[in-house]
Amino acid sequence: MKPVLILQHQVPENAAYLTTWLERNHVQYQVVNAGAGEVFPSSIEPYSALAVMGGGMSSNDPLLSNRQAEILILQAIHRDIPVIGHCLGGQLMSRALGATVQASPQPEIGWQPIEYEDNPRVQEWFGDNPTDTVIQWHYESFSIPRFATRLAGSPACPNQAWTFGPHLAMQFHIEINENKIDSWVNDDDPKWTEARSLYESVQDKITMLNGIPYHLERHQKTADRIYTNWLKTTEWNVA
Repeated sequence: MKPVLILQHQVPENAAYLTTWLERNHVQYQVVNAGAGEVFPSSIEPYSALAVMGGGMSSNDPLLSNRQAEILILQAIHRDIPVIGHCLGGQLMSRALGATVQASPQPEIGWQPIEYEDNPRVQEWFGDNPTDTVIQWHYESFSIPRFATRLAGSPACPNQAWTFGPHLAMQFHIEINENKIDSWVNDDDPKWTEARSLYESVQDKITMLNGIPYHLERHQKTADRIYTNWLKTTEWNVA
């Protein structure tokens, strides 16, 4: 059976709960980490599905890993190999399909509200009772590619998720776990400090940590539904 391919752009931006879910369901996977100097594969053929993770760079940056990721995304879409994108990964999916990525109307950092469209594909991807709060860390956001279906937005950023066939792009980090939140909030990024003083949609360390017991369990239950739906057309169907 072909493994799932996970593209990691930076060492801290690991797949977190996604790998927990894959291992729980006995799904084989391979992580390729450009942040550790590894080179993304040139072909999607050896893989059954593709997950593209986040990162602190812009999807518009002229990085070899960005362009390699877009090539793999297009290869997968042309072959109906399901692709899922998390934050930067969703932005790279949008770019690959001809949409734009630019400064978000407002940056979003921390636990933020999400609003779902009235569309049957929302239930397909997110379930009957999805989380109404997702965790974010982004300064840019994507537009919706032609022929894709918008699934969600938020008060600070209108485009939060879209789908096209068996593929899903998300602006938020559904892969989050407690360890990853701890890593995030210990980042002394001056850009984050400035954004906290300017935008209500940017939370501080204490607010993010205090949100864990209120939001994480439901967040991960929604992740369970998303990842199950992502692999349902593959040999790893775990439904």
